[in-house]
Amino acid sequence: MRWRRFVAIGDSFTEGLNDFLPDGRLRGWADLVAARLAAECAAPPSTAVPRSRDGGAASSRAAIRSIAAEPRSGEGRAASSRAATRSIAAEPRSGEGRAASSRVANVTALDGGFRYANLAVRGRLFQRIVDEQVPVALEMAPDLVSFAGGGNDALRPSFNPEPMLARFDELVRTFRATGADVILFRWVDVSNRLPGRRVILPRTRLLNDAAAEMGERHGAIVVDLWEDDEFQNPLLWSDDRLHLSTAGHQRVAAHVLTKLGVEPDPRWWASPGQPPRLSWPAARVEDLRWARVHLVPWVKRRLTGRSSGDLLGAKRPILAPFPD
Repeated sequence: MRWRRFVAIGDSFTEGLNDFLPDGRLRGWADLVAARLAAECAAPPSTAVPRSRDGGAASSRAAIRSIAAEPRSGEGRAASSRAATRSIAAEPRSGEGRAASSRVANVTALDGGFRYANLAVRGRLFQRIVDEQVPVALEMAPDLVSFAGGGNDALRPSFNPEPMLARFDELVRTFRATGADVILFRWVDVSNRLPGRRVILPRTRLLNDAAAEMGERHGAIVVDLWEDDEFQNPLLWSDDRLHLSTAGHQRVAAHVLTKLGVEPDPRWWASPGQPPRLSWPAARVEDLRWARVHLVPWVKRRLTGRSSGDLLGAKRPILAPFPD
């Protein structure tokens, strides 16, 4: 199967922080996956790039066939997605979401090429992702969706998992009912890199267990980053200790493509090595610098109710050909 309409939903993880292109634009794992899927889509069947032997995508496609015995036409899929939009989004969308939705409505027909949208915005909490991004994504009638949200919620004192996970399950079910494959994640353990390990670790495990259960229940594709010990390498993370580096995003892309049954660039699996080991005094100096540059501004935003993405929109709000 060759996916032709990929929509990525979420927060900074999916937006691509901190994987910068030479011109300053963000790239990230989702863009890397989209570029690889576009190449696969464009290749003639006899020369398509070999797929990996991972069976995750095959089992998900089998689940789709049980939901819809015959493939939907583009019109049928769009109608199903519009109906699903009404069920998943009971609350009004923000101005940003309505504007993006209006732009999507202008795309009335898709050619046979690959198209990609990235609706993710840094700092978004789970409910805002659901309210703003999910309805827009459903109207795009994707055949592949990635959803990564809830990580920012887990860092908040007000974390309330029960209603969030119920809504999470609903949106996965809704996307699957349209015939789309859905990518979910079991998160990396970042608790040893940040303050508050005793709080963050059990919350991360809770989200990971929920993602695994939803994957099994709805036939979603679960990408397991938790079990990859290489993510404990500091060089896979940027200076803020929370967002991935270029090497980290490449490794995530390799995991995603492997689960989809598509061969990634083998260089993306390569370890960047290890950073020099700091002495205890030097490490404490670095911790103080990190707290001043990154932790204190983050705490100030929490106290004032602001987010790093408050004034930002999605980097690719329209389902459009990719690469440009």
